[in-house]
Amino acid sequence: MSLIVPSFNESVVVRSAEAEVIGRAPTTIRLLADSSSTGGALSTQRVSLAGGADGARPHRHDGSAELFYMLDGTAQLLSGEQVVTAERGDLVIVPPGLAHAFAAAPGEDADILIVITPGVERFEYFRHLERIAYGKVPPESLLEVQELYDTYFLNSSAWNEVRS
Repeated sequence: MSLIVPSFNESVVVRSAEAEVIGRAPTTIRLLADSSSTGGALSTQRVSLAGGADGARPHRHDGSAELFYMLDGTAQLLSGEQVVTAERGDLVIVPPGLAHAFAAAPGEDADILIVITPGVERFEYFRHLERIAYGKVPPESLLEVQELYDTYFLNSSAWNEVRS
């Protein structure tokens, strides 16, 4: 068992009005706290998905667990080869190495708090996704930074079946 001992000495307070927002409807990501601000303990963001929008395609993290807490709405989450429907107040935690993905359920909105622990510097990853969305860099450019962000993309027939 490993223990992460964070190396920060003061509380981290992120005001909603000061958080960086990535993207625009139907998918917005509010960057809350990155690994550098929490001494490596965690990184966290709030993802809002409207009208059945996709969140993240299937991927895994080798060194971190990912927690999804449903603030509101309904989402579909891939966990291994199982697709779980989560609603307001539900919690799903995916261990390191397990394939996962998330999206708002078809025709639904979803507001999700996501925590990755131990933390990985992820804010630049989300900025990279925004550059892809706006056509500034090609989608394949993510393959070059998989190791940097501990995000390895996968195929999932279970996810494809549910989301098609």
